[in-house]
Amino acid sequence: MTLRRLEPEPPAATGGRAERRRAAQRAARARKDSPGVIVSRFVGELFITVGVVMLLFVAYQLWWTNVIAQRQAGGAAKDLQHSWAGDDAGADRDAGEFSPGQGFAILYIPTLDVKAPIAQGIGKQKVLDRGMVGHYADGPLRTAMPWDRTGNFALAAHRNTHGEPFRYVNRLKPGDKIVVETRSAFYTYEMTSRLDQTSPANVRVIEPVPAGSRFTGPGRYITLTTCTPEFTSTYRMIVWGKMVDERPRSKGKPDALVN
Repeated sequence: MTLRRLEPEPPAATGGRAERRRAAQRAARARKDSPGVIVSRFVGELFITVGVVMLLFVAYQLWWTNVIAQRQAGGAAKDLQHSWAGDDAGADRDAGEFSPGQGFAILYIPTLDVKAPIAQGIGKQKVLDRGMVGHYADGPLRTAMPWDRTGNFALAAHRNTHGEPFRYVNRLKPGDKIVVETRSAFYTYEMTSRLDQTSPANVRVIEPVPAGSRFTGPGRYITLTTCTPEFTSTYRMIVWGKMVDERPRSKGKPDALVN
């Protein structure tokens, strides 16, 4: 027998397949979300969804309602003018002959670049939300028509959203013109004063001689009413004016609409 040098045996391998499996299981357990983490993730996703929905609603209210209402109002104004074409001599009708929501005139405020149809009544769905200006015409709130010899032609419109024709009435100054076009005539009013804030229950501001207007006796007046502050309906802003010119449509537009 010959002698042979004994080599040291390599160390036994540690781990192996079983150890790798156990390590993977431990990692999976570490990655598993706790109930608190799951709830937090759900709440976060819920807030994001609610925020997106609210953002879309705000965009709808502040932008899309204006697009729709201005389109409707523009169409109503064109329909009115088309119906008056060739009928310059036609007489304007009594207020009682107009049904709620029916257009009968067009309001112009040149300094504010406003042109909007005027409809009977101040209902939201039939009038105001369609971008039109509403005439106070019902029951104790009934007011005069422009062609009446005396009285107060009182109007209401949105200041924000749905066409917002009265958005900038707070910018009107004494002397600014307000024009109303009807089947037979143009009626031009001159802005005289404004009440920046009053209660919605203060209906005296649309009386024949409106309270707070500084008018001292019967005349031919116009009153514009809208909500204030902006984006709320807490109070009302009031603008008053007096008639300074009446021109048959057959004689053309008044100076306020030409210059």
